Amino acid sequence: MAEGLILLGIFLICLRRRYEDMEKLTQKVDRILHGEDQLELGEYKEGDLEILKDEIYKMTVRLREQNEQLEREKSYLANALADISHQIRTPLTSLNLMLERLRRPDMEEGQKRKIYREMTGMLQRMEWLILALLKISKLDAGAVTLEKQKIMVRPFLREVLSTLEIPMELREQQVILNGNEDASFYVDESWTMEAVENVLKNCMEHTPYGGTIRISWEENPLYTEISVTDSGKGIDEKDLPHIFERFYKGRMSEQQNFGIGLALSRSILSHEKAVITAKNAKEGGAKFQMRFYENR
Repeated sequence: MAEGLILLGIFLICLRRRYEDMEKLTQKVDRILHGEDQLELGEYKEGDLEILKDEIYKMTVRLREQNEQLEREKSYLANALADISHQIRTPLTSLNLMLERLRRPDMEEGQKRKIYREMTGMLQRMEWLILALLKISKLDAGAVTLEKQKIMVRPFLREVLSTLEIPMELREQQVILNGNEDASFYVDESWTMEAVENVLKNCMEHTPYGGTIRISWEENPLYTEISVTDSGKGIDEKDLPHIFERFYKGRMSEQQNFGIGLALSRSILSHEKAVITAKNAKEGGAKFQMRFYENR
């Protein structure tokens, strides 16, 4: 009888300690979830409780990481909306001023046609800006599924250049291609064309009339690299660290430039597990290098 009472007493003491530990663990988790405590749950010697502590710890870490990610996304969204609002507000103000000018009864037809052309160009740039921002948002959200396939580099570049053929002809610019005919890489053709086109467009805009743009490429066992070099004034050293940032406009950028094209290129290439860098070429002008590591 006495032994039974002793065993019962020991059992009750152990049970009480277990409940006390569970209560402490519950309170600790509650404080952690409310951000009032550090992520330390203490040590527990008992097997089941130790396992429970480990699982709660893992769950708490995941919840905290998700919360931090949501906070980052919330902050980015607020900043992005502010930037978008600013970028669109400026051309909208210009459009309103142009409309006011068109209401003048004494305006000549030639002047009206000129304003219509300017308004059309501005609306097209705004449309491009909105589409570019939507594409970046899809990439950031992981809502883009790439369909990679083997693409031959030279025909690919020819296709990209065809989209810029008219503006380059108007600027009397020459493009020189130099690379192995058999070079290839594994990419999503549509998205990669978008990325490379934005780089070429940037080089075109910074190359003077009658200037030259050089495109070279090479393939090795590790990667396929495409380099684009313009014959402009190059990139200001203060701009180099920032040219791939969204809405960043360098000191030599055109007034109508939104500063989003290179950011979109980097976002696409990053999604492709490719890398884009920029520097000033030794012979002058800016040089962009794109390395595609998944070339198999």
